[in-house]
Amino acid sequence: MRSDVVKKGVPAAPNRSLLYALGYTKEELERPLIGVVCSYNEIVPGHMNLDKIAEAVKAGIRAAGGTPVEFPAIAVCDGIAMGHVGMKYSLVTRDLIADSTEAMAMAHQFDGLVMIPNCDKNVPGLLMAAARVNIPTIFVSGGPMLAGTLNDGRRTCLSHMFEAVGAYYAGKLDEAGVEEYENNACPTCGSCSGMYTANSMNCLTEAIGMGLRGNGTIPAVWSARLRLAKHAGMQIMDLVAKDIRPRDIMTEAAFHNAETIDMALGCSTNTMLHLPAIAHECGIELSFDMANEISSKTPNLCHLAPAGDTYMEDLERAGGVYAVMAELAGAGLLDTSLMTCTGKTVAENLAGVVNRNTEIIRPVDNPYSKTGGIAVLKGNLAPDGCVVKQSAVAPEMMVHEGPARVFDCEDDAIQAIYDGKIAAGDVVVIRYEGPKGGPGMREMLNPTSAIAGMGLDKDVALITDGRFSGATRGASIGHVSPEAASGGPIGLVEEGDRIAIDIPNHSITLKVPDQELAARKAKWSCPEPKIRTGYLARYAKLVSSADRGAILE
Repeated sequence: MRSDVVKKGVPAAPNRSLLYALGYTKEELERPLIGVVCSYNEIVPGHMNLDKIAEAVKAGIRAAGGTPVEFPAIAVCDGIAMGHVGMKYSLVTRDLIADSTEAMAMAHQFDGLVMIPNCDKNVPGLLMAAARVNIPTIFVSGGPMLAGTLNDGRRTCLSHMFEAVGAYYAGKLDEAGVEEYENNACPTCGSCSGMYTANSMNCLTEAIGMGLRGNGTIPAVWSARLRLAKHAGMQIMDLVAKDIRPRDIMTEAAFHNAETIDMALGCSTNTMLHLPAIAHECGIELSFDMANEISSKTPNLCHLAPAGDTYMEDLERAGGVYAVMAELAGAGLLDTSLMTCTGKTVAENLAGVVNRNTEIIRPVDNPYSKTGGIAVLKGNLAPDGCVVKQSAVAPEMMVHEGPARVFDCEDDAIQAIYDGKIAAGDVVVIRYEGPKGGPGMREMLNPTSAIAGMGLDKDVALITDGRFSGATRGASIGHVSPEAASGGPIGLVEEGDRIAIDIPNHSITLKVPDQELAARKAKWSCPEPKIRTGYLARYAKLVSSADRGAILE
């Protein structure tokens, strides 16, 4: 066993004495030591139940003959961090989580790992760590929260809550109406109930083969979630016995499967940041261009919130991620020969799986659209690409041209929207919010929700070198690369410049002559970063000097 280095022989006697100090018995130390990486905390709603999940996992490990050893991982609630300096710290925690988990796993020489994440950066961070350490590993998330219900019976969720704030400033909702959303949008523990980033990544963890069936969709409050956790604890022992490792599962073909399922589900645009970063840790490079190639062949089968009015619990009842995979596999769109954490291939996992609700999961021959949920656009405004969740864009905004309304930070843009200074037809440009320029690459849910709440989501586009939340809908185009702080063309846009967006043709164009752009570039200077000390300042320097952690690879 890998853990023998800290358990066996006279040289390990000091190590054993410390393990005995923890209360472990000789009999427990004769079994495989399984690290249980639990992200429980009391500030993230998606993580408040993870102590119960961890106990179930440990019960499963013991039942299958292992010794569980729990240690923590951090997690940020993006919703609570939204709209202030805290959001600058969200994305960078992905690397902190990966680094610290790698350190714990290597320092203590576990024989296997069970990862218990749930929210946005926590899931990819632990997947990155799993790839780096490359010992048998399985994931079990905390599960999604249930959708809320308003007093009139309408179902609701967190994205509606953010949009309600915009509706309030537009005079369409009073304080009592805001309070009704406030009290009903998030009714249980769990990751927020739509196909936002957390649920997207938990579904893709299942799709790529690192989580058991239901990992992405069984609600947090269902007892089936605890049973899933026990089975994950049991299954890690099988993976250890067979020495099936993350890089045996997360192959290049598996990432192509994951991107295909991403397109069918209509996942968050943040998957376009996280999948390449996880692949990078596996020694695999994924390009932006591949996304359009896969999207062109993959129908969009699901319209969960914010794209539609169905939720994660509905997807679970319809058959979950496996039912979506079965639809795609039947059309020859997946490689079903690949190994998974079940110890079986994708094909074996999908045997007998059926789509139980063709309204929630459309059949391949009756999709919402013939192309996938995400598109990558390129042009002189984004030479290296930018991303849009096209499944959540109104048909009338798929092609749009308008004058630029330029802001050098999210806060100024939000104020302008609430002050009624943005008109139908405008293209809001928010820059200096990238990894280096932010620093930290904030998520732009507040401005997009403000636009939607004001009733402008079918008339106004938004472009940024920051990120967009999975809860975003409308013509919201993010991850513009190169970012403004690196001299990208988005930093050269001036008030009133015409910008043309053509999502079906994957293009985004700043309608300014090349000669004029060159003249602007010669005069360009980057604003002084607002954060000059601390972790974010160090992070921004790393981003500017090297490709740190495949942030935008």
